[in-house]
Amino acid sequence: MTVLVGYVPSPEGEAALRAGIDEARLRDEKLLVVNTSRGDALVDPRFAQEPDLAHVREDLAALGVEFDLRQVLGGGDAAEEIIELAEQADVSLVVIGLRRRSAVGKLITGSAAQQILLGAGCPVLAVKAAGQE
Repeated sequence: MTVLVGYVPSPEGEAALRAGIDEARLRDEKLLVVNTSRGDALVDPRFAQEPDLAHVREDLAALGVEFDLRQVLGGGDAAEEIIELAEQADVSLVVIGLRRRSAVGKLITGSAAQQILLGAGCPVLAVKAAGQE
């Protein structure tokens, strides 16, 4: 089995990564770290650059965690990609980071976290970055 982490280079992504590491160790499972972008914008701050990925690789290697790091570009919606991977990779838990958003912002634009919570066929752990209410 595998613990899947939806990673973005942000405090919320780091919180999800840390929680995913803890869960993978607790469950004695492999960690699958996923970063994705549709590729439909010239700049996507959620799409990790090589220094971000190197940081993740170095952290996980130093901690002795067995992991796989995948970056998907040009796929579907991030939530759809994570849900699909969770079904394909024998995932026991999905870990995602939540960012603070207004109720109006969620209503107008929707929420990838909400899509994952409702669409994943396995348990989902949603975490906030330190300092968020």
